[in-house]
Amino acid sequence: MPKHASRNRKQRPVIVHENPKSPAAEAYRVLWTNLQFSAVDGTLRKLTVTSAGPGEGKSMTVCNLAAIYAQAGQKTLIIDADMRRPAIHHTFFISNRFGLSHVLSNRCEAHEVISETFVSNLYALPSGVIPPNPAELLASNRMKTLLDELEHDFDVILLDTPPVLSLADAQIVSAQCDGVLLVIDSGRTKIQMVQKAKEKLEMAGARILGAVLNNVKRVDGEYYYYYYYNYGQGK
Repeated sequence: MPKHASRNRKQRPVIVHENPKSPAAEAYRVLWTNLQFSAVDGTLRKLTVTSAGPGEGKSMTVCNLAAIYAQAGQKTLIIDADMRRPAIHHTFFISNRFGLSHVLSNRCEAHEVISETFVSNLYALPSGVIPPNPAELLASNRMKTLLDELEHDFDVILLDTPPVLSLADAQIVSAQCDGVLLVIDSGRTKIQMVQKAKEKLEMAGARILGAVLNNVKRVDGEYYYYYYYNYGQGK
């Protein structure tokens, strides 16, 4: 975080950068480690992170996971593919004046709007202005071509998408990626919502890597936020 910058309510903390020795940061490293095991039999270079509904912590999860990849020495790009309620630019203190929506509508090139972040090896492509047709842009041939082009420049690409149940965006994006993580707020998300989200992703042909359980309180009560990666969820 830049000096003198203060965090507002829209900014998610990059815990693995700001407090790397915290239990939460360690949980993200466990998540990253499990993803490495899941990639043994195949390529895992494009990863979608989504949730069943809003407010489950998907954007915070994707930001911290991207930072872990970058800290591991991999040139990492995080794409804000949530062109409904973008959040990545708030977390990394970058401009959202131009971004993904402009690239997909052929108004600029990706390299013109990709920004370095305060995490070494981590770059961000913000959403850009909110377009009238996000799903159409994400399903376009330009999106497929863009991801192919970016794979030549980055080792890992992580995409933040809108929740699965309310919009088709996450299904569209996840079908173009090597895997998808489903973030679940353990304290508020009903099992029926999770099952429905899983079914929608599977119908789109997405490879569900697992679930990240968010807001699980530790038995000793010392801290409230905890992340757990359940490999095999959805198999």
